Amino acid sequence: MEVIEFISQGLLALFAIYVMINFIKAIRLVPNQYAYIVERLGKYQSTLGPGFHALIPFIDKVVYKQDLREETIEVEPQECFTADNVKVEVDGVIYLSVLDPVNASYGVTNYRYAAVQLAQTTTRSVIGTIDLDQTFEERAIISAEVVKVLSEMEQAWGIKVHRYEIKNIITPRTVQNAMERQMTAERDRRAIIAKSEGVQGSTVNEAEGMRAQIINISEAEMQRQINEAEGVAQEIESLAEATARSIEEIADAISSPKGTEAMQLQLAEKYLNVLSGLGRAENNIILPKDLTDYDKLLEGLSLNEIVNITEDKKDQ
Repeated sequence: MEVIEFISQGLLALFAIYVMINFIKAIRLVPNQYAYIVERLGKYQSTLGPGFHALIPFIDKVVYKQDLREETIEVEPQECFTADNVKVEVDGVIYLSVLDPVNASYGVTNYRYAAVQLAQTTTRSVIGTIDLDQTFEERAIISAEVVKVLSEMEQAWGIKVHRYEIKNIITPRTVQNAMERQMTAERDRRAIIAKSEGVQGSTVNEAEGMRAQIINISEAEMQRQINEAEGVAQEIESLAEATARSIEEIADAISSPKGTEAMQLQLAEKYLNVLSGLGRAENNIILPKDLTDYDKLLEGLSLNEIVNITEDKKDQ
């Protein structure tokens, strides 16, 4: 009897502990950016947000705890074939968060695993439509296509896919060697083109410099000739003006009182100077009929002849 009583007391103690544990578990403190899914007798009851909550013991049960923060999920490397039948290995990263805790709990068994599988299948499909060279250039297109496909499942799975990034695209070693040779050839081609463009630019610059120099020399020569012509023109104009002024002064002097007598005196002096040189052997002399009649000689001279004789005297 004592053994039975001891066993019954032990069972009662265990039951009391079980009841106490369930009462304690009925009190829930939900952290920030978390959501708890509560079921009552196996049926969805409510979603608990951050804060203090009291549940009904033995009836209510927290079955899912959803983290509402943005998650980073690694997409394992997978083999893909491009449109030109080259095998590549691609991996990436998905950034997503839970928007609807209920659909994330009941809409899919494991939304993380489902998102990774959908991203992998979509990546294989997209890479299969493009060539190897384009896979390195169109990473953004591949990522955008994966995000687009995952976005179609957001409402059903209760998640939000923010972005998908491809980490690595690994090609076989033989393909890498071929690509390296191709890139080396491309760099050499660009270097040759750059060098030829530099030589061409240098030649053009030298030609432009020589052309500018020739133009400057020709313009300078033209300007020199213009300046010389202008100087000669100004000299002729000055001589003409001086001659005109001298003629006017002579005419004024002749028309003034005693002007004719003074001019005759000058002519007589010139006449006598000429006569003094008649005896030279190199001179051929034509004499008037009466050389001694000086007055008649002067009377035969016109005004223009007087001016010419005066000019000859100035030149001497």
